[in-house]
Amino acid sequence: MLYDRVKPAAPLGVLLLLTAGLYCWGLSRNGYANQYYAAAVQAGTHSWKAFLFGSLDPANYITVDKPPASLWLMELSSRLFGFSSISMLLPQALEGIAAVALLYATVRRWFGQPAALLSGLILAVTPVAALMFRFNNPDALLVLLLVLAAYCVTRALERGRTRWLILAGTALGFAFLTKMLQGFLVLPALGFVYAVAAPVAFRRRLWQLCLAGVALGVSAGWWVTLVEVWPASARPFIGGSSNDNILQLVFGYNGLDRISGGGGGGGANFSGSPGILRLFNSLMGGQISWLLPAALISLVVGSIWTARRPRTDRTRAALLLWGGWLIVSAAIYSYMSGIIHPYYTNTLAPAIAVLVGVGATLLWRQRRHLVARLTLAVMLLATAGWSYSLLARSPSWHAWLRFAVLVGGALAAAVLIVAGAQLKRAALAGVVATGVLAALGGPLAYTLSVVATAETGSLVSAGPAVASAGGFGGGAGFGLPGGGNSAVSSALASLLKRTARGYSWVAATASGTTAASLELATGKSVMAIGGFTGSDDSTTLANFERLVAHRRIHYYVVSGGFGGGPGGGAPTGSFTPPSGSSSPTGGFRGAGPGNQGVASTIQTWVSSHFKSTTVGGSTVYDLTRRIG
Repeated sequence: MLYDRVKPAAPLGVLLLLTAGLYCWGLSRNGYANQYYAAAVQAGTHSWKAFLFGSLDPANYITVDKPPASLWLMELSSRLFGFSSISMLLPQALEGIAAVALLYATVRRWFGQPAALLSGLILAVTPVAALMFRFNNPDALLVLLLVLAAYCVTRALERGRTRWLILAGTALGFAFLTKMLQGFLVLPALGFVYAVAAPVAFRRRLWQLCLAGVALGVSAGWWVTLVEVWPASARPFIGGSSNDNILQLVFGYNGLDRISGGGGGGGANFSGSPGILRLFNSLMGGQISWLLPAALISLVVGSIWTARRPRTDRTRAALLLWGGWLIVSAAIYSYMSGIIHPYYTNTLAPAIAVLVGVGATLLWRQRRHLVARLTLAVMLLATAGWSYSLLARSPSWHAWLRFAVLVGGALAAAVLIVAGAQLKRAALAGVVATGVLAALGGPLAYTLSVVATAETGSLVSAGPAVASAGGFGGGAGFGLPGGGNSAVSSALASLLKRTARGYSWVAATASGTTAASLELATGKSVMAIGGFTGSDDSTTLANFERLVAHRRIHYYVVSGGFGGGPGGGAPTGSFTPPSGSSSPTGGFRGAGPGNQGVASTIQTWVSSHFKSTTVGGSTVYDLTRRIG
């Protein structure tokens, strides 16, 4: 092959330099990105206990609503270099570069350098991947760990080596500690492909998978066990849970509630209505679906092509691994009715990249056959046509690009079909270049838009604003409280910093997003009573009254009605906590039938008993100055 004559290090170096440029250039323009996680990173640089549990504040009142693995890397970087936007986000970008390099290494082992380069390039320019590798959400580390697990399974499949399978289980365990059950979406594909295609006896495959399961359980379970056995009075409340229980968070808010919608929240507000075409709608389409049609074509044709091959055939094994990864994850994302954000689809990017990269390369090598040329042409035409449709959703945004993509794809496909088997090297290189540019022009443009744009808040997406794709059920509006980052006035920040001495929490507020913005502005602990959404029942009114009486909290800052603010359904009564506890929140922090909307209850009590003032546009209650 033409590319096989090039030294491996040179093309890989170019790929990684390109990836580094996309993921690192202008990284600081994203500032603190998602302030909710940024505040947790800052807290982890001040307190090792906050580091361990993933607390939102250094005083360890409440955790973020995810496990802390992704925070650990950002916190270590920030401890080493000092907390800043760059020290926080650089590990995320490095995780993206590592994911591309690892995907390249995985594909190259079985399919050679051209397939590896194309797969790595596709991952690098996938818009949602670039978005998350420049952001501080857990999704960056999640993708890296999933690719690592696939690499380990690939190595295990070569000779049936147990240690590689154990390493794969360990990687998936830490994927769980990154984003809980989302890290297990690839587990069926990885387990199935080894059970089917490993070159060892079935009994050996079975016990090897059992050992991998043990490794997964240990690597995922040690932190969960630690949280379970740690006295509740000596640790922060588990944010996102309804009863301060980590298992409820695993299987509830971050688990089955996401699929069934049982926890409320309405996933359609973020990603469109559930259904087979959700991944193509106006909210998700431009994030991930550019090469999804080509990936599905590659999977179907490859499955037919390899159907009669031996059990251990590597091409069929790769189709089972990456195709299973894609189908299972895409099906769940398409039909889950709970909270789902478009950026969740970044876990689909490696599978799409490999299916297209490997499929296109293998078909290109068989281009002397008309069927192979026709199939490759159909993949290219489908990609160019769908790219045209996606780009047309933003008609005033680089309008020329959609026509260039469509014409380039059609031209390359036509030349490939008519003369692909007879073209000389220079002409072949021209066809390849035209086809790659046509296929990747759209996602690359979206990715460059990500690089050039400041991305902040909790509701982020790659690329320009798009018109609703009515036929696909898209266009729903966003609706999560605290979706964007909050700005704190200099007057309020100055007041809180000036009067923080002697208090465990310089202020309390209803929601985690408001608390995060106050913490980042002041560097001080702020109590987020209702957690991320403002609805966590993390304490009781009696506990809060006790903290105020002991001068543990100085101010209460009105958060603008997020989540558990006024009107949130205050209860008529509250539980009486047991006495003699040393917990920061009074020792009793469970939710109960009469303890819903505690943030609203507390805010009502505060407004009735303490004097308020307006500071920098915010209403601030001084909890040391009672009315009358």
